[in-house]
Amino acid sequence: MSVVTVGIIGIAAVLMAVQLKSMKGEYGLYLVMAAACVIFFYGTLRLRVILDGLGKIQAMIRLNPVYLNTLLKMTGITYIAEFSSGICKDAGYGALGNQIEIFGKLSILAVSLPVILALLETLQGFLV
Repeated sequence: MSVVTVGIIGIAAVLMAVQLKSMKGEYGLYLVMAAACVIFFYGTLRLRVILDGLGKIQAMIRLNPVYLNTLLKMTGITYIAEFSSGICKDAGYGALGNQIEIFGKLSILAVSLPVILALLETLQGFLV
C-alpha cells in the first residue's frame, strides 16, 4: 500500500459518506471513522522502517539512545493526538478535538524537557 492507495481509500470513503449523508448521516460518519482507522493502522506498520532507520543513525553517530527514544515518543504522541483530534472534529466535537491537541502538545513538552535540560547543562558547561 502506498500513499496513493491511502489517498484513494480516504477519497472513496468521503465520497461514499457524502452519498450516505442524505439517507442516514451517522452511517457516513461510521464509514469515515472506519477508513481513518484503516489508514491509522497502516501508518503504524511503517514504524518498523522508522525504527530500523533510527537504529542505523544511532550506530553511525553514537547518539545517546535517550534522545532517539524521546524523538520517537514525540512522533507517536503527535500522530495519536492528531488522529484522535481529527476524529473528534469530524464527528462535530471540535472543542474536544482542540483539548486533545492541547494535551498532546503538553505531553510533547513534558517528554522533551529532559533533553532541553541536558542541552542547557551542556551550554552552561561551555560558558563557565
